[in-house]
Amino acid sequence: MSRGIGEFEPIQELVPEWAAVLVALVTQLGDVWFLAILVGTLYWLSADNREDSAIIIGLTIAGLSVITALKHVFALPRPGQPLVALEALPGLIQPVYEGTAMASGYGFPSGHALMTTIVYVSLARRLSIGTSRQRLIGATAIITLVGLSRVALGVHYLVDIVVGIAVGLAFLALLEWVFTRVENGHATITFSVSIVSSGLAVVASSADPDAVLLLGAALGTFGGWQLISFGRALAVAEQPTTAVRPLVLTGGLAACAFALLASALEVFHPLSVPAIGAALGIACGIFVTIPVLRRSERATRVWRALVFWVTMAGLGIRYLLRPTTWRRGYAGGQEYAGRARRWIRARVSE
Repeated sequence: MSRGIGEFEPIQELVPEWAAVLVALVTQLGDVWFLAILVGTLYWLSADNREDSAIIIGLTIAGLSVITALKHVFALPRPGQPLVALEALPGLIQPVYEGTAMASGYGFPSGHALMTTIVYVSLARRLSIGTSRQRLIGATAIITLVGLSRVALGVHYLVDIVVGIAVGLAFLALLEWVFTRVENGHATITFSVSIVSSGLAVVASSADPDAVLLLGAALGTFGGWQLISFGRALAVAEQPTTAVRPLVLTGGLAACAFALLASALEVFHPLSVPAIGAALGIACGIFVTIPVLRRSERATRVWRALVFWVTMAGLGIRYLLRPTTWRRGYAGGQEYAGRARRWIRARVSE
């Protein structure tokens, strides 16, 4: 099935053959590896806006899950009309062009268009660099350049780009609508959406490896953020009784997320996709948690307190389980029982 409307020739004719590699490099602004580094670095560096950065991480995982599901639902091929033949390029450039400009798999809608829309529009809304108008113009320019580069490279039809951008904007609008009606916990909501969307992607793609890995990443980041919320709730509580509900909720959610990942590591073969996805999830949970513990003095104190009490509890349980402890306790119990019997007999004889 063709979705083209003859848009390749006008766009591809504008790009000289020598600029093909430049177009391939521009398209990397919307590639998964680049977006992951961008979003992850922002999260680690933005100590003052940690929750906004966490929301962008959740949106990135959710967006990748949405595009994975949509591609498998529609299952439409790519155009296969390259900008330049690989053999026409110099030998040294061929590997670079092949790795950056070639694409496989389904083509509708465009994953690059959807992901650049979600990530860069989110950055424009939540960053504090420049004015909001300047950020929006910059995001629009990047989305447009990436979209046109995908068409110029011959890996997408123009309609793939338009639909990808539309789905990305609709997805963001829906979440913003939810945020306006819920005052707190926006990062938790976003990570929850990423779990649901990645689960749907697993079903829609018949457990495609990418979908399984995304589900693991979603569970791990969700669990890591719940650990952060747990520490914050514990740190601000004036009395333990006032923090019981948030501590139980956040701690329980974190435990459930990591228990699922640990179960996958236990049940599946270490080199299987589910086990690799579980390992990726645990790594993502650690990635989300470490910068908060490292940069926040309050979180560090909470973490040290938790480690101390867990260690003391472990040592206590270990002491109670020793045979010498049981024998000593049994001997002490017999001694006190003998004293009690003698005391009773003395009272009865009186």
